[in-house]
Amino acid sequence: MSHAYLDTVKSFLLDFQDRLCDALAEEDGDAEFKEDAWTRATGGGGRTRVLENGALFEKGGVNFSHVYGEELPASATAARPELAGRSFHATGVSWVLHPHNPFVPTTHGNIRFFIAEKEGEDPVWWFGGGIDLTPYYPVYDDVIHWHKTCKAACDPFGLDVYPRYKAWCDEYFYLKHRDETRGVGGLFFDDLNEWDFDTCFAFQKSVGNHFAEAFLPIASARKNTPYGPRERAFQAYRRGRYVEFNLVYDRGTLFGLQSGGRTESILMSMPPVAEWRYQWTPEEASIEETLYHDYLHARDWLGEADTE
Repeated sequence: MSHAYLDTVKSFLLDFQDRLCDALAEEDGDAEFKEDAWTRATGGGGRTRVLENGALFEKGGVNFSHVYGEELPASATAARPELAGRSFHATGVSWVLHPHNPFVPTTHGNIRFFIAEKEGEDPVWWFGGGIDLTPYYPVYDDVIHWHKTCKAACDPFGLDVYPRYKAWCDEYFYLKHRDETRGVGGLFFDDLNEWDFDTCFAFQKSVGNHFAEAFLPIASARKNTPYGPRERAFQAYRRGRYVEFNLVYDRGTLFGLQSGGRTESILMSMPPVAEWRYQWTPEEASIEETLYHDYLHARDWLGEADTE
């Protein structure tokens, strides 16, 4: 039973990777993804696809992986110690896009599936994933569009789903040592098996399939906005926060490294250029200060929009 589930999910994920790469390359218009297939010595492998120095994307990656082993890594059992010692299969697609233009947000997403097995016991399966947006020079209407699309992905599964997973995203993509969110959020879910398999799988597919609808109109609208050295410098500074989160808090990064995954694929999410400045603060009343004041904390974006 467990491997029938696995094959069904893998088939979707491989097709999803193809479709997403095609859509992103078309929007970029000047570069194609290069594929790097790899194998993992202790079980599994994947196909990493990276686009660099395109017209839109300075660096972008869309990775598929399926790895398996005799024991779940600590990052996967920290919240579920009852699964420690089980063998596992983990498969998913993750993507990160770092545009050239500072007015186009960085964005990230992943959809994943796990099976944990132990002889004499039923397999335990669950889904996880989400999508989030990290603008540097945010546009309010873009953020509303993003969250409306996230909500549309969730609504067929219950009107409580978007508020729950939006709140989880705000909590997860929060840099405690900076007291700020990484961006303007989106959706985050993990350990999803509260519905039957078909419903959980349908929800994962909905989140993945809504990503292009959420992000590409924003990228298309902002990619030709004029910018100069000041905006690029601020983008590089804020990208430093992205690095901090991925190396300190991100569960996917920790799982990949602890499970002996392919380092180049795991760290594909890092931006090509980032900066750290000592005790830097934005100028008062500047557009950069607006990001800090209005966007880098949890907000009820759609609730606020409804009252306007």
